[in-house]
Amino acid sequence: MRFSKVYRSEAELRTVFRSPAGGAVAKQIDRLDDGCKSFLAHAPISLIGTTNADGTGDVSPKGGPPGFWTVLDDHHLAMGELPGNNRIDTYRNLVTDPRIGLLFLVPGIGETLRVNGLGYVVGDDDVLDACAIDAKRPKVALAVEVVEAFIHCAKALRRSNLWETTGWPDVTDMPTVACMFNAHVGVADDPDGARTSKYLEDGYATTMWNA
Repeated sequence: MRFSKVYRSEAELRTVFRSPAGGAVAKQIDRLDDGCKSFLAHAPISLIGTTNADGTGDVSPKGGPPGFWTVLDDHHLAMGELPGNNRIDTYRNLVTDPRIGLLFLVPGIGETLRVNGLGYVVGDDDVLDACAIDAKRPKVALAVEVVEAFIHCAKALRRSNLWETTGWPDVTDMPTVACMFNAHVGVADDPDGARTSKYLEDGYATTMWNA
């Protein structure tokens, strides 16, 4: 598919969108204030945006117990590495392009916290010590130098009914995640995804906290 009408400048976009209200601009700060720190202390999930080597975007979810991101000071925060699939997409991106965008969510709260800045994969002993969870010291940490931080409005999460179970979609008509995995990988001998589903669950059970 080819797109015939593509907006290529802010001036063109402003022919469609009005200028933001004063508060939407003024809310942006260049540090983590007490409100941001409290939000981070309660957030069990974050989405991390980086840029691939070919210029395409990448977003990766990272989750842990509330407060798994550690505030180092007003301009820096860090997250210790938790077991994953070892694709290390975020890390591979950051070693060539440190620009990073973070979105933090707290269950039940419609507003989100956005933090943008520069990200680095670090091995500093004091940072790794600060990022330990249940006395488990990470091998590396993702450290972020904060350039801007602000609260994002609740419209997206309210429209999605993300926290309201009564608004959740009926998923009985969609393929299971195991079936999607099989289609992507090319597994042909597990038509209902039962074997793959067990494989995935066994993997989660054994590597959730230990790689």
